[in-house]
Amino acid sequence: MAKSILICDDAAFMRMMIKDILTKNGYNIAGEAENGLKAVEKYNETKPDLVMMDITMPEMSGIDALKKIKQTDPSAVVIMCSAMGQQAMVIESIQSGAKDFIVKPFQADRVLEAVKKAVG
Repeated sequence: MAKSILICDDAAFMRMMIKDILTKNGYNIAGEAENGLKAVEKYNETKPDLVMMDITMPEMSGIDALKKIKQTDPSAVVIMCSAMGQQAMVIESIQSGAKDFIVKPFQADRVLEAVKKAVG
C-alpha cells in the first residue's frame, strides 16, 4: 500500500513541487498545511505515514509543530525542510525527533531518498 504523506510549507509552490515529486513516485498525499498550527491539526486528522515539514512558517514554526506532533504521537515520522544556513534550527529539529532534513531548493532525488529512508 502506498505511504501517505502530509506536506507542510507556507509557500504554495513549494507544496506543489513536493506533491508533484511524491505523487509521480507512487506516494499518496494525506493533505497540505500552510502553517504549523494547521500541520498539527491535519496530522491528528489524517495520521499520515510521514510529514514533510518546513521549518520557517507563520503562526507556529515547523519545529514547534514537530514537538507538538511528537507529544501526541511519539512514533510520528517527520522530515524537516529548510533553506540554506539554518544549521542551528536543523540541529534543534533533529534533537526534537525529526528523522531527516532536506535543504531547499529541492532536488527530486534527495527528496525521494529521504522519504524512502524514513518510511520505505
